Amino acid sequence: MTAFSLEPEQTAWCEELRVLAERRLRPLAEKGEPGHVNRPLLAALGELGLLGRMLGSGALDLCLLRESLARVCTEAETALALQGLGTSPLLRAGTPAHRERWLPEVRAGRAVAAFALSEPGAGSDAAALTLAAEPTAGGWRLTGEKCWISNAPEADFATVFARTTQGAGARGITAFLVPGDRPGLTGTALDMLSPHPIGTLEFDGVPVTADDVLGTPDQGFRVAMDTLNLFRPSVGAFAIGMARAALDATLEHTARRTAFGGPLRDLQSVAHQVAEMATRTEAARLLVYAAAAAHDAGEAGVPRRAAMAKLYATETAQYVVDTAVQLHGARALRRGHLLEHLYREVRAPRIYEGASEVQRTVIAKDLYATAIQEHQA
Repeated sequence: MTAFSLEPEQTAWCEELRVLAERRLRPLAEKGEPGHVNRPLLAALGELGLLGRMLGSGALDLCLLRESLARVCTEAETALALQGLGTSPLLRAGTPAHRERWLPEVRAGRAVAAFALSEPGAGSDAAALTLAAEPTAGGWRLTGEKCWISNAPEADFATVFARTTQGAGARGITAFLVPGDRPGLTGTALDMLSPHPIGTLEFDGVPVTADDVLGTPDQGFRVAMDTLNLFRPSVGAFAIGMARAALDATLEHTARRTAFGGPLRDLQSVAHQVAEMATRTEAARLLVYAAAAAHDAGEAGVPRRAAMAKLYATETAQYVVDTAVQLHGARALRRGHLLEHLYREVRAPRIYEGASEVQRTVIAKDLYATAIQEHQA
């Protein structure tokens, strides 16, 4: 068997997902309001068992799930992924009480989760966050702002990362599970290029206690990084799903569209571009699967491999979608066209969960650290 080829049951599952997405999820997505949580869509994801499958899966299953949905319905993929991002810290570091309270609601699509790490002045440099957790007699009070937060301000709970020890960098951050109805917690939706529910969260002395801590105080940054190491390859899978959708559309269009006396596919310049799109997409897909398999196997170098997968897949998807638009011409720029939709969707993954420049930094640091260790051995 070739490396990272799918088992027949995995291939069948991916096909089943695409059919479900087309028949059950896309109609609900089309009825949603851009920039807001689509609760009927989440309920359908819960009813179909996809939220439960995501929360119980490894990285490879998560990648297959995200790629398959993205190829047909990016809104369904994003709704599922944002739920996973906000809930994964709870799975990894939550108490039994946290899990009993929230996991059944998330699996059913009734509770909406948020992952609140980024701030106006701490995006790529997440360890520089300044949301203050000020000690009180019964715990802490959170004061400050989070920005670019998934599902904000409509989430029912958020995983919030706050500064509990000043001057300690990444070692002074604590993760808290904060219900959305806590006093002092407000937020505002942001009008983004892609139609995702993204917003701000404002904390005006929001009370939290030791019961709200995920993991250990001052060690919350590890909770955040563990979550991102799981989800970064799957961001690449989301990108691959979009690239494959753009490639599918391009193959169909260039086969039937005629120009200069024949179908576009007969023009070498067109055929070579399509070949390049397909080759880069396949290379990205294999890189994502390799990173996911390494994560599930507990191998060394997972952060580097996750960064490579996220970097290459998202950059590839941008290239493939852009080339598809070029080969389709002006029709692809009309509102409502698949490629117009993908063109807006594909830009964001190169930024969120660590911009491409951050991924290159992660990769380079790991390479040099490994080289030094090998030289000293």
